[in-house]
Amino acid sequence: MSTRITRRAFLAASAAAPFVISGCGGGGGGGTRTRSFSHQWTQTILDSVSATKLGPPMTARAIGMVATAIFDAWAAYDPIAIGTRLGGQLRRPLAEQSITNKQIAISFAAYRTLLDLFPTEKPRFDTMMSTLGYNPLDISMDTTTPAGIGNKVAAELLFFRHTDGSNQLNGYADTTGYVPVNTPDSVVDPTKWQPLRFANGASPGYIAPHWGLVIPFALSTPSSLRPVPPPVYGTPTYLAQTEAVVDLTAHLDDTKKVIAEYWADGPKTVLPPGHCQIFGQFVSDRDNHTLDQDVKLFFMLGNAVMDAGIACWDAKRAYNTSRPFTAIRTIYAGKVIPSFGGPGVGIQMVDGSQWYPYQSRNFITPPFPEYVSGHSTFTAAGAEILKRFTSSDTCGFSASFPVGWSTFETGIPSAPVTLSWSTFSEAADQAGMSRQYGGIHFQAGDFEGRKLGRLVGTEVWNMAQGYIRGTNPARKA
Repeated sequence: MSTRITRRAFLAASAAAPFVISGCGGGGGGGTRTRSFSHQWTQTILDSVSATKLGPPMTARAIGMVATAIFDAWAAYDPIAIGTRLGGQLRRPLAEQSITNKQIAISFAAYRTLLDLFPTEKPRFDTMMSTLGYNPLDISMDTTTPAGIGNKVAAELLFFRHTDGSNQLNGYADTTGYVPVNTPDSVVDPTKWQPLRFANGASPGYIAPHWGLVIPFALSTPSSLRPVPPPVYGTPTYLAQTEAVVDLTAHLDDTKKVIAEYWADGPKTVLPPGHCQIFGQFVSDRDNHTLDQDVKLFFMLGNAVMDAGIACWDAKRAYNTSRPFTAIRTIYAGKVIPSFGGPGVGIQMVDGSQWYPYQSRNFITPPFPEYVSGHSTFTAAGAEILKRFTSSDTCGFSASFPVGWSTFETGIPSAPVTLSWSTFSEAADQAGMSRQYGGIHFQAGDFEGRKLGRLVGTEVWNMAQGYIRGTNPARKA
């Protein structure tokens, strides 16, 4: 499947209508089909993420929650699976285990959960329910009915997640009292994270410094998979990494520039956790998934990115390391080095204290510490789930970009560029590498993030299998 549209339009493309699969590989076989309700509600999640301003870990939690609510509602109409909160208590008789009842139940579960997470998007959710033929005002908790089951599982999940350490009910405000050592205008300690001031005047604070306290889906604790410490500032290994970032950003060809921007997933996009769901939607389309298959896939993908965000943010807070922007400007101050000069300028030689990464001046670098990379962790976790679910690493997805597509640099690419990924692992590795190309992360932050994501994906897969196969008890913590 190929695309030739803007980045935002590509990431927010609607999934509600039937479409034609072509050239996908991996067993799709072509033909027209209607996407499952699980697929469609996943698109509604992505549209909501793009329209709002949640940070990456909060977005990942939201995706995981909606996917879990859908799974729990669906499980009531499956002969084996059990829900994550109520186990098999809601299971309906075999005669009621129809696709129609599943569709009703998961729609009410998704609706109630989304409304709690994205209250400003209520018109979008109401429209979705009306389009599907359901009454969003039906608040019944009668668990002999599919609507009642959907409402019930959402209520149980929300009751649990409202006290999971995220502080959702207080706007996800930090609960730990974090105060940065550095300011946008002063670097007291170049080893530590620095908030920045962007060209548009924004100076965002650390997004979710408390996120390492959120209760995971599968991990025993948020820190159970914490990576080894990063290279120590000023050591030969560390200095080699800073030099590598300067060199990479100074020698990007058009393809690498497109890679850096395609995977950026900054504000007003689906963000990195949402990008994993896009690949999940592709697999669903490629392999002609049934509703049951999609529910299971997105349940695991959603919880993989949620736990990836928790584990990654635990590491970020534990190590609190500076981004390349701060480190390079400190280490190379007084030395002339190549730097991205901005749209229409390209690479120019500047004093190291004025170095810029290959990013928009309005979003120079994400507002949280460097180690480890969120992109690397999220996408590796997603790739692990996709590989296991399909019993193959084969992907077959591609995306095409026309001349001048970039918003980072004028006239880039100068000729059409197509990115394609033969395997999920290749896509995940490229997502991680894109952050090095963009001057956002060091090599260790990328590579250790990839390792962490794989471990998270494995933990989530194993936990999810228990619910799918009906062997896990309902979680009580």
